[in-house]
Amino acid sequence: MLELLPAVDIVSGQAVRLHQGKAGSEKVYGVPLEVARIFEEAGARWLHLVDLDAAFGRGNNTQVVQEIVEQVNLQVEVSGGIRDDESLERVLSAGARRVNLGTAAIENPEWTCQVISKYGDQIAVGLDVRGHTLSTHGWTKDAGDLFEMIARLDAAGCARYVVTDVMRDGTLTGPNTQLLREVCEVTSAKVVASGGVSTLDDLRTLRELASIGVEGAIVGKALYSGQFTIEQALMVANGRA
Repeated sequence: MLELLPAVDIVSGQAVRLHQGKAGSEKVYGVPLEVARIFEEAGARWLHLVDLDAAFGRGNNTQVVQEIVEQVNLQVEVSGGIRDDESLERVLSAGARRVNLGTAAIENPEWTCQVISKYGDQIAVGLDVRGHTLSTHGWTKDAGDLFEMIARLDAAGCARYVVTDVMRDGTLTGPNTQLLREVCEVTSAKVVASGGVSTLDDLRTLRELASIGVEGAIVGKALYSGQFTIEQALMVANGRA
């Protein structure tokens, strides 16, 4: 079984999708709460919320996060702009089940180790990569070797990595299964795949990687652009199709 995490990216209170994570490439899809309700009604258990304003350092959408948590029965994973105790606690107090640390985890590993120790599996670390090079600050800066960072975070007890091939995110070109296999080979932590899922067969491929540690898949553009429905995706993820 594969845990499916439909994605809602938020800019200025609106649900959007970016092309390869670039600011200014947004396509608006509507009100985040309404999108979340559609996923809930379809039977999803998780929601992957990305606060792009926080990620790009232009405010935050914590109120939207809180609204979704309060009104929709989904476990919410929040990503974007969580860089210190204040921003972390703000998102957790808004009701997020899990936070996905990105830039801060790479640039401030001491703090990251502290919060992993304090919050355990409420902390996931997003590993955004080009090739084997980490990418930070909304995928605008290179930030060192992927495997060195995994070794450091494993030593701190990190429970989960969200692995994104930034060259594939929002492109509908299929997931980078080779990258996922390489990550699973070097860590016993759970791995959530992100970026590039475009077909139900892509989800079937990821489901087959569950045995080596791929726990879930984040799906965004494929849902919004009608490649398949959330209901179809859940059937595949749950092993029923």
